[in-house]
Amino acid sequence: MKNTLLATALLAGLAMTATAAADQADATLEPVIVTATRTAITADEALSSVSVITHDDIVRLQPVSLVDLLRGLPGVTITQSGGIGEQTSLFLRGTNSTHTLVLLDGIRIGSVTAGLAALEQIPVDQIERIEIVRGPRSSLYGADAIGGVIQIFTKHGQRNGGLPSSDPLPSLSVTAGSHGLAGGQFGVSGGDSHAWYNLNLGGEYTSGFPTCRMGAAEVGAGCFADDPRNDAYRNWNGLLDAGYRWDNGTELAVTGLRSKSYVEYGGSPYGGNRALEEQRVAGARLSFAPLDPWKVTLSAGQSRDLSSTAYQGTYYGMYYPTTATGYTRSRRNQASWQNDFSLGSNQLLSAGVDYRQEHIASSTGYLASTVSDTGVFAQYQGTFGRNEVQLSARHDHNSQFGNHDTGAVAWGYRFDHGLRLTASYGSAFHAPTFNDLYYPPYYGVASANPNLKPETSRSAELGLSQQGEGWNWALNAYQTRIHDLITLNDVYYPENISQARIRGLEAQAGATLAGWRVQGYLTLLQPKNDGGASDPNNGKLLARRPERTVRVDLDRHFGAFGVGATFYAAGKRFDDAANRHHLGGYATTDLRASYAFARDWSVSARLANAFDRKYETVWYFNQPGRTWFLTLRYSPAAH
Repeated sequence: MKNTLLATALLAGLAMTATAAADQADATLEPVIVTATRTAITADEALSSVSVITHDDIVRLQPVSLVDLLRGLPGVTITQSGGIGEQTSLFLRGTNSTHTLVLLDGIRIGSVTAGLAALEQIPVDQIERIEIVRGPRSSLYGADAIGGVIQIFTKHGQRNGGLPSSDPLPSLSVTAGSHGLAGGQFGVSGGDSHAWYNLNLGGEYTSGFPTCRMGAAEVGAGCFADDPRNDAYRNWNGLLDAGYRWDNGTELAVTGLRSKSYVEYGGSPYGGNRALEEQRVAGARLSFAPLDPWKVTLSAGQSRDLSSTAYQGTYYGMYYPTTATGYTRSRRNQASWQNDFSLGSNQLLSAGVDYRQEHIASSTGYLASTVSDTGVFAQYQGTFGRNEVQLSARHDHNSQFGNHDTGAVAWGYRFDHGLRLTASYGSAFHAPTFNDLYYPPYYGVASANPNLKPETSRSAELGLSQQGEGWNWALNAYQTRIHDLITLNDVYYPENISQARIRGLEAQAGATLAGWRVQGYLTLLQPKNDGGASDPNNGKLLARRPERTVRVDLDRHFGAFGVGATFYAAGKRFDDAANRHHLGGYATTDLRASYAFARDWSVSARLANAFDRKYETVWYFNQPGRTWFLTLRYSPAAH
């Protein structure tokens, strides 16, 4: 792809510019992250590849969904069966979509039946920041973190810097756009020297477009129906966050998010063509220090994924009124006890216990409905001169699949001028989902495999990075081998393949050039079935994962005005394990502008897919063409 080569050249130029500035620049102030080690460190201290999306990034990029924020970041591939609110899958470093652990304020989220987090149902207006950690993290978090961990932090109130109570700060945004899009958010936050609170309410509507492109000659394509109607989407959401910090450092925090959506999609009387979906997440965290070198964190939470489907319309000449087709209720209860011990200068030992119970209730007759997991973990972090070391180990007992042991080791070395070398090795595992194991036969055809084995992985990585004031670059190479990888065959029957081998190279570079902020990302991926001669798909690419992706962001401010653009390109991919259904490569360009026309007031505009490129990320499912969005925002700060 010419576009890929052009962006690669730009990344190389940025990296050389950054290196040339090394002798003249000081280190930038790094954001604090907690996902990489379950403890607070700076992003520069992480011995894994991490990305942080801040609140300022969200305002600058003007996303209307999580897809807009995450697409094109290193190692991230996203597929979507249509537009806003339609089913979304994320593949991190070429692993399966069920191999990325998603946390919301520290709480696991996602459907227990399908094993996926409904990223499309998380309102972007309620997000404060996102941390992405690439590479295996089962030694800290247990199952599912083969490709990595994504943690979403919702908006929260702020303590008022030790001052007396401040007046409540309201915030407001209103958005309009293509396909009848209308949305808004209103919030109130505040705090004093000890307490903080935040309350946000929001909603969104779009009339949508036909998600499914059905062709009579294609058997089994798309949504198995010819439905030319627009597929609408509505969402209502609310967030509550509050906390209190005592003088001795003890802190109590609570959070709760509820997001309810009505989604239309192409379908049939058998699977429905509309759904009512709801995400509920609630949790509490208490942290205190019994002794100076010992910190205790107790947390508990629950996530619920609720879905009911129905069909309304004409199917093969017969009209169906709104008719229920099924429901699923997922519930996940979880609790954690973590202890952090300071062993001296730059040495920290963490140890704890995690407990998780998952339960489903459904119109589908699953053979089992409950599973539980208990994990015990320990981690050591130490710095010795220029050397940094992290060691972690975990033992999980799963009520279905018994015991699993995972571990990881990472080492880093700091050279002069901010140059840093890292190396790591880790293992991970993933247990089959309820759908994989127990989904009943569909018209006599088996849809589940009770003989599936858990997936296990081994990953090795080598990284080199450097950064300074206003510039950065990083290069990471890795290989992951997944044993007993679960895939769907031609008739959508899940089965284990003996092995998959994923090799990848991730590059990123950023700098400020002539007043322009430029940040670029490149991912080269080789996600292959390595099942051996007996596997008919041996050597084929894993489904829906492109071998190349590129993203470049450019932004600049001219006083109260801001302008920017995002270029994204993805190479070809295949929609099936046998590599028969080809999805072509494509490139899109987004343009944006903003204007702060008064104190605390701004207006912003975004033109997505400005050149109206046609493409698919899922076979026979449409993607939006050229679309526009306009947002008015009121966001005061304490004065």
